Amino acid sequence: MNQIKRLLGIIWIVLGPAAIAFMFMQAAQKITAAAPAAKANIILQWGIIITIFVPIAIGLVIFGYYAFKGEYDHLPESSLEL
Repeated sequence: MNQIKRLLGIIWIVLGPAAIAFMFMQAAQKITAAAPAAKANIILQWGIIITIFVPIAIGLVIFGYYAFKGEYDHLPESSLEL
């Protein structure tokens, strides 16, 4: 089970930057395809989406790093172990 956690840690580390890159590519595609009258609204919407999602993706990378390093190998079974 610990090997699966470490493997998933690598996946999370790769998934964070990949998701950010994909979001930027989608934002650029949607903004360039928009009509001039609606372009300001679409830029605002994607700005908000990216602003919210980037810290989440960074947290995903941090979580993957700790999973890869083995920080989650032993999880506490009771509050006394904390």
